[in-house]
Amino acid sequence: LESVDFRAAAETSRSNINSWVEKQTEGKIKDLLAKGIVTGDTRLVLVNAIYFKGNWNKQFKEKATRDATFHISKNSSKPVKMMHQSSKFPFTFIPEATCQVLELPYVGKELSMLIFLPKQMEDSTTGLEKLEKLLTYDNFMEWTRPDTMDVVEVQVGLPRFKMEEKCNMKNILVSMGMVDAFDVAASDFSGMSPANDLVLSDVVHKAFVEVNEEGTEAAAATGVVANSYSARHSERFYADHPFLFFIRHNPSRNILFAGRYCSPE
Repeated sequence: LESVDFRAAAETSRSNINSWVEKQTEGKIKDLLAKGIVTGDTRLVLVNAIYFKGNWNKQFKEKATRDATFHISKNSSKPVKMMHQSSKFPFTFIPEATCQVLELPYVGKELSMLIFLPKQMEDSTTGLEKLEKLLTYDNFMEWTRPDTMDVVEVQVGLPRFKMEEKCNMKNILVSMGMVDAFDVAASDFSGMSPANDLVLSDVVHKAFVEVNEEGTEAAAATGVVANSYSARHSERFYADHPFLFFIRHNPSRNILFAGRYCSPE
């Protein structure tokens, strides 16, 4: 908790907050709060930051990375740098979602990236519609249980990618039922301010993820039953069309980061 003078130095306060976030995320999240979002009427800014850098337990060899085509939709594509390797990884196929699931562990195997790749693009947009409709929390936990994924030889093709997204969360949170916190007449933050004069004006979220041959670098800041496979054959997991990815803490099975990759930069 740090005291700042929003009324007399709103812009300086905003700059200091952004500097703190940038430092906490090793320079990956810059300018979380845009100019004008902190004003003389601001009374409180809550900031949460998380940074993650993990090396693959089995790294991709840079010399195996080649130019490839990434299909954004059935009718559109872009060039991409495709990383390749063949090794043993936890893998499964989800029939009801027509989807492959690959687990790429990080060094120490406490953390993993889980990639959900539709077998083919079935819709006219990203090809993710069917999967995203079926991917509830319960299904995710069921499909990624260790006993439903077999360690098999997998020929992996995965794009090298970098993503950075910023989102103003107010409308999303209101649509989910968090209404009173943004209403000056209904908000109740008396536990934080005895005068009960606080109201949320916005919640800003910004995330950064980079995946390359060595591993994954990720950061985020917020201003507020499957088929088994025999190990006797090799599977092909070629991510040349949109997919979903999740960074999971394996002991707790908690998701630290989640995203969808639909198009190269």
